[in-house]
Amino acid sequence: MTKWSPILVDVDAVFRALADPTRRSLLDELFREDGQTLHALEGRLPMTRFGVMKHLKQLEEAGLVVTRRRGREKLHFLNPVPIRLIHDRWVSKYAEPWAATLSELKTRLEDSMDKVFEVYIKTTPERQWEAITDPDIRSKYNFGAQVTSDWTPGSHFTMGHPNAPGPLGEGENLEVDPPRRLVQNMVALWDDDVKAEGTSRITWEIEPVGDSCRLTVTHDQLREGANDQLYGGWPMILSGLKTWLETGELLTTPGSLMYSADWQRR
Repeated sequence: MTKWSPILVDVDAVFRALADPTRRSLLDELFREDGQTLHALEGRLPMTRFGVMKHLKQLEEAGLVVTRRRGREKLHFLNPVPIRLIHDRWVSKYAEPWAATLSELKTRLEDSMDKVFEVYIKTTPERQWEAITDPDIRSKYNFGAQVTSDWTPGSHFTMGHPNAPGPLGEGENLEVDPPRRLVQNMVALWDDDVKAEGTSRITWEIEPVGDSCRLTVTHDQLREGANDQLYGGWPMILSGLKTWLETGELLTTPGSLMYSADWQRR
């Protein structure tokens, strides 16, 4: 058994889900426009409502689609984390560094945008919470960046790295309910383009499931056409978090060393 075995997603379930062209079409539709209702997806495929529901159910079981209620509507979101984990396990060690950028999933954003990412991690809620809020642990999977705060409702937090010329981000902790829920407003500061996007919101939700936790990260309140640097890194961040909590290993996939020692020489 290799050191990778504890962190593998259900690869068979993912590949079974991807094997069907209709399910791939549904993922393509969510890739094109995330957060769609069953009715909207039904109108884009030549099949019955029941048929679409069956395919969506299999995609949910594989972790490739997650759902959220908004009022009376049930919205479906593409979850790229399982694909990211498979990429990190089976692709990145064989591919050139630029290959990882090709696998990032980018979507056309809506006026009121929600990006939902979900991953199961074999850990406790307390350890999961510590990994999110402890600056040294956070740096192990968050591109080397630390997030510091006293983690009380209404408190300020700062994201930074000693090799960066200034703060990488800052914001306010709106809700702090350890070890279950953390809601934050954030302004990204690592360059002028992302700074111009203004404030967005990040919600961390931890739910115990057996001997594991389901971690759901929702990044919303982004304008239509927002810079994808604001949310495109989540699959790699959550893959690194899962890897570290389950194995103690660090991911070194392309991009994960963004603020490493050689950053200053770029």
